[in-house]
Amino acid sequence: MTNQRTGTREEWLAARLELLDAEKELTRRSDELARQRQQLPWVPVDKDYRFETDEGNASLADLFGGRSQLLMYHFMFGPEYTAGCPACSAIADGFNGSVVHLQNHDVAMMAVSLAPIAAIQGYKRRMCWSFPWASSLGTDFNFDFDVSITEEEQRQGSVEYNYRLRDLTPVIEAGADSPVAQVAAMTGTDTATYTRQAPGMSAFALEDGVVYHTYSAYARGLDALWGMYQWLDRAPKGRNETGIWFRRHDEYDQG
Repeated sequence: MTNQRTGTREEWLAARLELLDAEKELTRRSDELARQRQQLPWVPVDKDYRFETDEGNASLADLFGGRSQLLMYHFMFGPEYTAGCPACSAIADGFNGSVVHLQNHDVAMMAVSLAPIAAIQGYKRRMCWSFPWASSLGTDFNFDFDVSITEEEQRQGSVEYNYRLRDLTPVIEAGADSPVAQVAAMTGTDTATYTRQAPGMSAFALEDGVVYHTYSAYARGLDALWGMYQWLDRAPKGRNETGIWFRRHDEYDQG
């Protein structure tokens, strides 16, 4: 028998209308935050970053593909990984359908990782993904955008992530049964190796031949991109999590 409060249809409607007011306020606040994002100052990108893509070597400007805007997902897939991060993979499952719409609205969308391009291409084939995905291996790009750190930086304990110093020591010293250790194992690595990469997204603009960095988000700032959680937040039991439950889409029992 359910422990959830039950009631009449009239009681549900009264509670739903009260919740609707709160939802509308959240929507208005979200619209205002979007306007504030667009008002951030644009910062010229001075470094000549180079990437490996399916079409060969490319500059950051090349990644726009003739469009004026570029949205980039920093996908956790380090050189040592045998497979992409399962959490990033769950987010990326929603990319294929969005890319074509964005491309027809003057916005390029892609993923970028530190893994070699051959490993990225192999993982794309496994996941049946078609969205663009570049390798930044051998460049400062991931490090400059705070989604990769070196072993030396990791040994120092604190690194900058999400615009604050983050202490990695508790995460690295957590036991083998910790959630981060479980996810690390799913990428064929240990906790230390896994956590040298981090998720994020960045936005860029291209105007008069100059590339500008306009926005980046990390950690829970990526929640809105994780499609399955938007659905779960509307399910009767919500996220209902007690541990790492999700898998790559080809790893679930299909029986």
